[in-house]
Amino acid sequence: MKPPGLTSMAALCLLCLQAGPSDARGQAAQAPVAAGTASEIAGVVRGGAAIDQVLTGFNGLDDPIGLTDGTLVFSEPGAGRLHRLNPQTGEVSVLVADSNESHGVTEDARGRLISAQAWDGSTRIGVIYPPGSVATLADSYDGQPFSRPNDLVAARSGGVYFTDPGLTRQQADALVKRLGRPLGPRLPPAVYYIPPGGRAIRIEVTMIRPNGIQLSRDEKVLYVSDSNGTEVIAWDIQGDGLVRNRRPFGTLTGRSARDNGLGGVPTFADGMTIDNDGRLYVATGGGVEVLGAEGRHLGTIPVKCPPADCQNLAFSGPEKRTLYIAGAGSLYRVQMIARGFAGRAK
Repeated sequence: MKPPGLTSMAALCLLCLQAGPSDARGQAAQAPVAAGTASEIAGVVRGGAAIDQVLTGFNGLDDPIGLTDGTLVFSEPGAGRLHRLNPQTGEVSVLVADSNESHGVTEDARGRLISAQAWDGSTRIGVIYPPGSVATLADSYDGQPFSRPNDLVAARSGGVYFTDPGLTRQQADALVKRLGRPLGPRLPPAVYYIPPGGRAIRIEVTMIRPNGIQLSRDEKVLYVSDSNGTEVIAWDIQGDGLVRNRRPFGTLTGRSARDNGLGGVPTFADGMTIDNDGRLYVATGGGVEVLGAEGRHLGTIPVKCPPADCQNLAFSGPEKRTLYIAGAGSLYRVQMIARGFAGRAK
């Protein structure tokens, strides 16, 4: 069944009032469950640090983002909702009851949450919170709707970079079953830039499955991961927000045992975040891979998100020293030596 379309503020409040105890009124804290331990990565995480599962049972759990108030927001794509976690109490509440199948979430300089909305037939990049600010920033390129927007990051300039990886074989099969007909022509996998107040500009079309996307601390470099490739790709960002000097930044070593039907090398590289020293963290089939500010592979935190692979991650909590990792309906955390980047939500 289709998640409901974006609603007015009144309707959103009504949905919240109608939600169950685990939704609008808050879900009680779950006791952490041990899920493994970290390997030593100098300056990043101590060897033996606990990897704990802190939430589970969601219909998909994607793109956690640590807000400036210390709370953590994450998406539940299968249920069409955004949730907020209070790391101090462990309580979870619904922030947005109708997310249009949002996956990636970012916070712009005005404090608005912008999401990559993937429900087929209404795919878009749009402001989703607070309710009075709901707006569509882009929903098409060259006259065609986006295929399946996945991840995004907002720059201080007001521009937004996002990935559209298209469909895996499994997603295509499921969509054909839902629609009851073959799929028509679709935009190819790509990376886009939406300038402030402008239309989407395509900036990358050669990756098999562009997925995670992130900016450097000074926002002069754009990073994108390829779920079916071994390299994180970097570009220099120009004054107009467009990019140049495409190059490999770092090599990923993790592999997934799954097959999405797209070929290439199945790293299943997905979401990314950065720390206050400019290191890049990438969720892959191997766990969380850490790349130094110059791209050197520093090690892997062996987080697993059974029965699939981990999808996205973010620093949050006091001083942003807790790394949260999401995937397959669950949320995990690791206490870190490193601190998340203080200059941006993610």
